[in-house]
Amino acid sequence: MDQVSTRLASPPFPPPTVAGQHHRRRWWPIGAAFLLLAIAAGVTWWATHREAPVQYTTAAVTRGAVTRTVTATGTVNPVLTIIVGTYVSGVIQQLFCDYNTQVKQGQVCAKIDPRPYQAVLDQYSGQLLRDQAILDKDRVDLARYQKLATQNFIAHQQADDQQYIVHQDEGTVKLDEGLVEGAKLNLGYTDIISPVDGVVVSRNVTQGQTVAATYQTPTLFLIATDLKQMQVDTNVSESDIGNTKQGNKANFTVDAFPKRVFQGSVVQVRQSPQSVQNVVTYDVVVGVDNTDLALMPGMTASTQIIADQRSDVVRVPDQALRYTPSGTAGGEPGQSRLWLLRDGHAVAVPVVLGLDDDSFTEIVSGDVKPGDRAIVAEQHGAAGTAAVPLPRF
Repeated sequence: MDQVSTRLASPPFPPPTVAGQHHRRRWWPIGAAFLLLAIAAGVTWWATHREAPVQYTTAAVTRGAVTRTVTATGTVNPVLTIIVGTYVSGVIQQLFCDYNTQVKQGQVCAKIDPRPYQAVLDQYSGQLLRDQAILDKDRVDLARYQKLATQNFIAHQQADDQQYIVHQDEGTVKLDEGLVEGAKLNLGYTDIISPVDGVVVSRNVTQGQTVAATYQTPTLFLIATDLKQMQVDTNVSESDIGNTKQGNKANFTVDAFPKRVFQGSVVQVRQSPQSVQNVVTYDVVVGVDNTDLALMPGMTASTQIIADQRSDVVRVPDQALRYTPSGTAGGEPGQSRLWLLRDGHAVAVPVVLGLDDDSFTEIVSGDVKPGDRAIVAEQHGAAGTAAVPLPRF
């Protein structure tokens, strides 16, 4: 009985041995490692095969002015500059004008030594008096000879010879009168006078200097008629001359006043070409008011001539019109499209373009309004495991 009771009290299965427990504990890390590798492989495949995100660079659609300009460099000059020279040669005896002298029409600016010309005038004047006296005497003789010839006291031939002498005397007196008149003119030219009201901007002689007017008239003074009205003579290239018209507005700056913008307008487009090293330019004259006398002759002006302008229009940067999403074909020929960023997506909007000033382009029509974001560039983000971190266990 005691033995039977002992068997019934024993468990139905034998207890696990120490070797079985050690076997299960060894395979558990291996299974976990395989599971982790499978998860990592799946995440890597998903990260490398998903579509890369696109980042867009945009610029705002604005409302403002679109201005097409022609850029040129020119020189500030008086509207009218008078060259004062001399008709006669001689020594400058006196100077009455200098730089910046305000002169009136007829005012004497310099005087050439008049003594040689006065001597010539005296000589011709005496010659004229002598020949005039001879003429008067011969005329009296002619009247007497004609009277005696009618009374047959002398031959008619003698009266005719006297008539010939009188004609010669009249010619001689006429020549003398011309010489006297010429001598008076030369004497008058010894006074160098201003032909206009203005300002002396250049003086090229000094007192005591000898000027010679034998072959070419020397320049003694340059007189600007009115420095309150100036002009800028610009050189416009032949590629831009077609957009430049008389009456176009213009603005320019000079180095003396870099922060001041002077306003003017085109008063003349000269058709005479100027060729320098095979580069053809045309002289475009810009008139400007100079009431405050800030501008001075000879200043270099950086000029912008406004060829065309649109004010208060919808405009977009030119970069936006050159953008097309990658993998997208261009639009139909002759049709312009603008890509806008709406709700995070690139949307193509057909537009009609207007004036272009190389920075902005006018939008004449289209579903575009100020404040829209126009796409100018795109950038694809990096795809892969680096963009998606692995899970941690």
